[in-house]
Amino acid sequence: MTDFAAAQERILARRAARDAANNAAATALTASRTEHLLHLPPTLRVLAQRTLNAWDVVKSPHGTRPAFRVGQVDAELLDEELLHLLKNQAGEGLKLLGTHLKDDWGAELNAGLRAVLWKLSIWDHGASYGASLQGLKYIDARRSTAAVAAPATRFQRAAYGLLNVGGRYAWTRWEDHLSSSENGYDEPSPLIQRLSRLTTLFSTTQNIAAFISFLIFLYNGKYRTLSDRILRMRLVPSSNQTSREVSFEFLNRQLVWHAFTEFLLFLLPLVGISRWKRWIARAWKKTKAVVKNMSSGRRSEDEDAEDEIPGGELGFLPERTCAICYRDQNPTGGQSEQDVISAGANTGIVGNASTDITNPYETAECGCIYCYMCIARSIEAEEGEGWVCLRCGELVKECRPWNGDVEIPVEELPRRSSRSSRKSIAWADEVVDEKDGEDEMGMSEMEPMPVEDDDT
Repeated sequence: MTDFAAAQERILARRAARDAANNAAATALTASRTEHLLHLPPTLRVLAQRTLNAWDVVKSPHGTRPAFRVGQVDAELLDEELLHLLKNQAGEGLKLLGTHLKDDWGAELNAGLRAVLWKLSIWDHGASYGASLQGLKYIDARRSTAAVAAPATRFQRAAYGLLNVGGRYAWTRWEDHLSSSENGYDEPSPLIQRLSRLTTLFSTTQNIAAFISFLIFLYNGKYRTLSDRILRMRLVPSSNQTSREVSFEFLNRQLVWHAFTEFLLFLLPLVGISRWKRWIARAWKKTKAVVKNMSSGRRSEDEDAEDEIPGGELGFLPERTCAICYRDQNPTGGQSEQDVISAGANTGIVGNASTDITNPYETAECGCIYCYMCIARSIEAEEGEGWVCLRCGELVKECRPWNGDVEIPVEELPRRSSRSSRKSIAWADEVVDEKDGEDEMGMSEMEPMPVEDDDT
């Protein structure tokens, strides 16, 4: 350990001596050039001196001494990829509370995640997660030298968070506000139009400045972004043992996961994931039924009888409504009878062409009626294991055409002693309305019975 520390000190001393020699040579060269350029006017003298200094930098064998330009760009890409992964996971979690939350509060979600990452990385450790993976850290370029690297100050780190977190959020919300004001039915006011032009001009200027800053970064490798250049913050190696070779660890990891994903996509059809999914869903439903009955104090002699609850989840729908069509159009809401009643006609249950039964087919086991395409697709998807009826909860494996017919009015039917067992296509609510109308008409056409007076 002592030998290693002594070797590090010798390396630093050698670097300092080399820098001192280079600075002395540069100073002597500058002095000699100044003597030769004294006969020029002051403006041309300054211009010629700067041109010669730039030429010396270009032809120098040491180059511009870039500090890991590839590593700095990779660090930024890793930070953005981490933010993207966290945003996707948070968005999936917000879907449980509402599908609209991710779209309505996307800017706040993005700003919150950026703030958390800034606090846990740059504010606490002086380097982002991507920079840490690349072996880099932020320093204060104003106070750093070739031998001593001064860490970034608290003011610089706070300003970095204010620009990259608060500034991005405020700019996003400002653009959304202008967009909503311009895309309305009414023509935007002159003030909104003027602010929109100024915003576009500022955005274009910022993009041009960022592009020029990136070109300068490709040349000298000092400031990666425009905010780093404004705050005078640089990314440099965190230790002297950092390798200058490009790290392909992230690329190798991506290739491994890509190959693993392709292998899973090839393997899943052979495993039969849909069958396992149905088995897990039925087991979970059975467990919920058992827990519900135990909590309510009721016990059953057979656990299978608890799972076969009379009536399906959509058994309350009218007969003319296809339960499968209704479930497809209402995947999240309207699954209970109370929700359907409260929603009214907007839920598309009665008298809606998108949910009414088309080409009716009935199930062979329970006789419930569905659309042909809906029931055929549902039974085929179960691969012969049976589909749970949405109306009665029976296990359905086959379907057949419905042998119903159009109902003939009662007054046109011939007088028969026995009631026909033939099915009818009329729906229950229509039959009830017709019977109620006939009863009212019958009561109104009845003549009053004469009442005899006892006195007469």
